[in-house]
Amino acid sequence: MKARVTVTLKSGVLDPQGKAIEGALKSLGIAGVESVRQGKVFDVELAGNDRNKAETALKAACERLLANTVIENYRVEVLG
Repeated sequence: MKARVTVTLKSGVLDPQGKAIEGALKSLGIAGVESVRQGKVFDVELAGNDRNKAETALKAACERLLANTVIENYRVEVLG
């Protein structure tokens, strides 16, 4: 079973990497960029086919390792 975990900074938390990317895009002449927020994506392959068990395990992984829940949000998508 495959899943994707997306981790992003909470709104209100400064994102210096996002600002640097935003500036670089503008300097490359890419028009219309108003704001950039960066994050992390984890593609995970899991044994078994129990979607609920997979989601529960990945949420635990986020709480303990993949995300700093003080400043980051996470989203778990079990893809099948």
